[in-house]
Amino acid sequence: MLLRIIFFALVVAFTTNTHAAVRLGIDVLEAQGFAPLAGKRVGLVTNQTGVNSAGTKTRVVLKKNVKLVMLFSPEHGIDGTVLAGKYVATRRDSVTGLEVCSLYGPTRKPTAEMLKGVDVLVYDMQDIGVRCYTYISTMVKCMEACGENGVEFVVLDRPNPLGGVRVEGPGIEERWRSFVGQLPVPFVHGMTAGELAKMANAKGWCGARCKLTVVPMEGWSREQTWIDTGLRWVQTSPNIPRAQSVAYYAATGIYGSLEGSGFDVGIGTHEPFQIAGMYRADGAAFTARLREAGISAAPYAREEFSGARLTLSAKSDVNLAGINVHLLAAAQRERSGSIFARYKNADNIFWKIYGSTDIRAAIEKNVNPSSIIEGWKSGVEKFRAARAGYLLY
Repeated sequence: MLLRIIFFALVVAFTTNTHAAVRLGIDVLEAQGFAPLAGKRVGLVTNQTGVNSAGTKTRVVLKKNVKLVMLFSPEHGIDGTVLAGKYVATRRDSVTGLEVCSLYGPTRKPTAEMLKGVDVLVYDMQDIGVRCYTYISTMVKCMEACGENGVEFVVLDRPNPLGGVRVEGPGIEERWRSFVGQLPVPFVHGMTAGELAKMANAKGWCGARCKLTVVPMEGWSREQTWIDTGLRWVQTSPNIPRAQSVAYYAATGIYGSLEGSGFDVGIGTHEPFQIAGMYRADGAAFTARLREAGISAAPYAREEFSGARLTLSAKSDVNLAGINVHLLAAAQRERSGSIFARYKNADNIFWKIYGSTDIRAAIEKNVNPSSIIEGWKSGVEKFRAARAGYLLY
């Protein structure tokens, strides 16, 4: 009997702790009786992350309650299974039977033809709070297209998994803005999709301004990271399988973008972005340099790669974006020549993700990583002040 009581108590505790404390934008829209969409022909930009707090797909909810006429999908496709950077084809959705127009194929912005017969375009996808993740770029391109074609734009807001307080990392120079860095915000920006949409529309970052409506969440505060929301995590892309993956992506995504340099961040393993190393490195020495900086790490080795296995979370005190710099510095110590030696082409992805080329000279001269990170402070504080008027929570 005692065991049954204990089991029941554990079940109750688990249910209580995992019950969603946050009502998503789609939940609030449902509670409103879908009033902003009443009588309108609706297009929806979504993927597998577009679900309500009960786990029902947003496209299913809208199909039952409004005149949903078209779907649009981002990088990784509507089911989130296509690998990063790979072409996404336009196809028929097996769930709703509607056509899914690809926004990661021949175009990354809805064309006028795609928007014919659409009165309002709704956006509902889970972002991860890091500038180079392309779902926000898709949102911005959709806002621009709506502004050009007289279509309303509605954002169903969702939490920033890293919370709304943490703002870190380098800004981005105008010449390096691209689809992997569409907005001039710090690498870790601490804003929700709805807040970014408001700021981008007001500042003209989208080009043509659109008629924007943001349906905010209820119950979310800036101090909450994903674990605090009670919401179930839906894999946002093949290499962000768990909510914990987001913090690791923030910590190693810049480092891992130095393609063609023999770097390893665990892509293709069960711990993507949780390990960081390089070809034939001294894993013990690599790890020791990180530990000296207060980063929790242990040596790892796989095949001919070695380096550090990180331990961190969205609540870690360490500057997540700054870990990338410590990794680059540790990698430079492992090489006789520059780790940037292959980066001569102005189109290289690393500069677009980091946001400038300034870091190259600093890393090659073995400048203390803490000094580089400190150099971000002014830009971060300016951004905090600039974003204040667009915050919803």
